[in-house]
Amino acid sequence: MALLELNEMCVHYGRIQALTDITLHVEEGEIVSLIGANGAGKTTTMRAISGIRPLSGGSVVFDGQDISKLRADLRVVRGISQSPEGRGVFPGMTVLENLEMGCYTRKDRKAIEEDFERVFDLFPRLAERKSQVGGTMSGGEQQMVAIGRALMARPRLLLLDEPSMGLAPQFIQQIFRIIKEINEQGTTVLLVEQNAQQALSRAHRGYVLETGRVVKTGTGAELLADPSIKEAYLGVA
Repeated sequence: MALLELNEMCVHYGRIQALTDITLHVEEGEIVSLIGANGAGKTTTMRAISGIRPLSGGSVVFDGQDISKLRADLRVVRGISQSPEGRGVFPGMTVLENLEMGCYTRKDRKAIEEDFERVFDLFPRLAERKSQVGGTMSGGEQQMVAIGRALMARPRLLLLDEPSMGLAPQFIQQIFRIIKEINEQGTTVLLVEQNAQQALSRAHRGYVLETGRVVKTGTGAELLADPSIKEAYLGVA
């Protein structure tokens, strides 16, 4: 049984159909990448999984349970946590306060302290800047805060929406290295990313979205080797 299953999922914005019959699955322990051009429906897919966008058809099944009508905050309790597109760091809060927002559903103080240590091990820069206000940090540092905050919910499934967007090349390498490390520590990852080379080279499997539909799927290596993917997303004719 897959950890996450989307079955013929549809989402509308008013009369506009943003997603049409999206069917995909994520197995426990995988990194799965969603790639596609701007407007393909990647972020809408993530919002539907996390409960921010209602479905107009189909279902979201997590750990064998249909959660299609479950509130977003209760999906966090179940084990789904998202680092959103644009990072969404609380600009007036310190690094520590931002991270604390990620564990607002939890009461297990000892485990929370362990997770703070885990985040600071993954992102030593955040440990150095616990009292710095989020709005004064660089884009790369804010991305670390956003991922760290999502990890503080101790998710079984981590949703990462465009983690490399707007980052300097050295930060991109670092973020993807850490994503792989998070996965190796036991967290399943669903990754939306425009940097197809980075995303697919680290993914066990991938899906290609075009205009709200899944048009291709395969292992990360298969998609990287696909001539049409190379031309459309990797700039290789």
